Amino acid sequence: MRYKIIGNTMPAVEVLFDQAGESMYTQSGAMAWMSDGIAMNTSTNGGLLKGMGRMFAGESLFMANYTAQVPGATMAFASTVAGEIMPINVGETGGLICQKGAFLCAEPGVNLNITFTKKFSSGFFGGEGFILQDISGQGMVFLEIDGDKVVKELAPGEVLKVDTGNVVAFERSVRYEIETVKGFKNIFLGGEGLFLTKLVGPGKVILQTQNFNDFAGKIANMIPQK
Repeated sequence: MRYKIIGNTMPAVEVLFDQAGESMYTQSGAMAWMSDGIAMNTSTNGGLLKGMGRMFAGESLFMANYTAQVPGATMAFASTVAGEIMPINVGETGGLICQKGAFLCAEPGVNLNITFTKKFSSGFFGGEGFILQDISGQGMVFLEIDGDKVVKELAPGEVLKVDTGNVVAFERSVRYEIETVKGFKNIFLGGEGLFLTKLVGPGKVILQTQNFNDFAGKIANMIPQK
């Protein structure tokens, strides 16, 4: 399997299947186009309970699996918002913890599971829900980035505080906590909300420059109300 990223503002990843039998899977609705010679099969991809777990993590109950019937078949998966698509070789990272909605598509050797934050307060107040996504296995996975991506390598003990909606993913070695903004005026007048995500190294952290939920909220506030 080979791939290329197409476009800048609303990118897509186009996959070329070198051999019959190669496949990719994605959440329902992510496929943009495909050539003839590709078979589609929709399932819960691991059972009903696993599918329901993905729903809690922001993905769809069903996954679509696309398998090449002939060599040279092509297909593309498109991003849902303006930003980037980031290819990652999961076997080289040892696995990632991702925010809900970051997953776009992957090879069948990549496992997509739910994972719980270590502290209940992290999930309850973190803005990304109590359940995150655990990506493991072997093969390529493609993540959606809102806006532009920023990759930081944290040293052991190094701390990075981030607005929660700007976190895309981090390696398993990175500790994930929620920290309350200090100061009465900062909380109510600072405009940054009550909580920040605290990431503690060592390990790689992937950030995004846009928080799409905040962006959508600003648009909603501009819609005239009757």
